[in-house]
Amino acid sequence: MQHTYKTKGICASEMAFTIENGIVTGLTVKGGCDGNLKGIIRLVEGMPAEEVIARLEGLNCKGKGTSCPDQLAQALKEVI
Repeated sequence: MQHTYKTKGICASEMAFTIENGIVTGLTVKGGCDGNLKGIIRLVEGMPAEEVIARLEGLNCKGKGTSCPDQLAQALKEVI
């Protein structure tokens, strides 16, 4: 089942992903910094959701109090 998350406080507006047996698959992101997000997508694809959360939660971008990686962690936390 695909999950959609409306982001808060970052350039990207939406993230969509599937978690299969605890593994992140099919991550897509609307908006944001294209190259950086492509890198994040490739890095987390196939990774356990709990590991993604542990690695990315709390990262800050330009004093916003959040970031694209942090918002991905928040989205995953809502689902697992």
